[in-house]
Amino acid sequence: MSFGMGLNLLLLLAMVATNILSLYHLSSSIQSKPPAPPPVPDHLLHQLNTIRATINHLTHLQSAGTTNPTITSTPSKATIPSDLLLYAHISPIASACHNHPDLLHRYMNYTPFSLCPPDADLSEALILRGCHPLPRRRCFSPTAPKPPSSLPTSPFPSSLPDSALLWSTYSCKSFDCLNRFNENLGFEMKIESSKFLTMKSELDLTIPQLLNIAKSSSSVLRLAFDIGAGTGTFAARMKLHNITVLSTTMNLGAPYSEVTALRGLVPLHVPLQQRLPVFDGVVDLVRCGHAVNRWIPITTMEFLFYDVDRVLRPGGYFWLDHFFSKAVDLERVYSPLIGKLGYKIVKWATGNKTDSSGIKNGEVYLTALLQKPTTK
Repeated sequence: MSFGMGLNLLLLLAMVATNILSLYHLSSSIQSKPPAPPPVPDHLLHQLNTIRATINHLTHLQSAGTTNPTITSTPSKATIPSDLLLYAHISPIASACHNHPDLLHRYMNYTPFSLCPPDADLSEALILRGCHPLPRRRCFSPTAPKPPSSLPTSPFPSSLPDSALLWSTYSCKSFDCLNRFNENLGFEMKIESSKFLTMKSELDLTIPQLLNIAKSSSSVLRLAFDIGAGTGTFAARMKLHNITVLSTTMNLGAPYSEVTALRGLVPLHVPLQQRLPVFDGVVDLVRCGHAVNRWIPITTMEFLFYDVDRVLRPGGYFWLDHFFSKAVDLERVYSPLIGKLGYKIVKWATGNKTDSSGIKNGEVYLTALLQKPTTK
């Protein structure tokens, strides 16, 4: 009896010891480190880093605002408008548009198949930031509530009809208001009708002089480009000589594009950094007005000049009309930049810019007429 009890006790101890050993082995195997995974290939690491950099870049662009508080007052987590997603599938969007997602989302956040919102200032803000051409929209453009029954047939009409325009985006609500503010803005037709006809200084080049220069060199003027055309007076004057001029305009606080069209001329609503929308070597003359001046970055201006060269035919003319800069910059920067083109100098005249800004900054005007060589 005692032997049996001792054997049972021994078996119990053995079972306990076995269980303890089993638990110890199990716990030690759980705590032991798993085998090291195989190394990640370098090309996968490169792809991962690229994806991370792209996500960070897009996040930065999405959260970055622009400098104009009246344009950028948007929610911090704006959803992408559905029509922007749809348009992105059927057509590319200018790369600069992606740098201003808040403005782009506001522009494309409209009700399809209804009246477009009155956001001309928003479209101008995008275009001036390089977002051009703007994405197309599926809405109806607002028009003047009581358009005139007839439009001027002369490029120099005696008056411009107020009812032909939408004035909601402008501080002035009539042409009289614009002319009282500054009669030299280009909306006073009595003043515009006398431009390009008489010389007040050596800086001026009249259209009769221009036509005589072209005739003396056996050049024909038929098609021209006016960059920074204002209300299109140069194109209006050339139209009377059966010369077609395409005018680039921007509505910077006033209806320059609308008035150019009211005069029976073609306004191209494009910024200075936009590639001229014509084919190579087809234009007889390119004129750059006051919009081309020292405020344009040098690199941007250089690209502009070479795009002018692209569209000009051999023997065509490049006219810098009252280009202004600091006198020291004209000698050191702009004259060498123009000289790179290798054009023949037909006219080169400089003079002091005598307004308050010109006197303060030591600025000068340059009027230059250059002829593209027939061979390179």
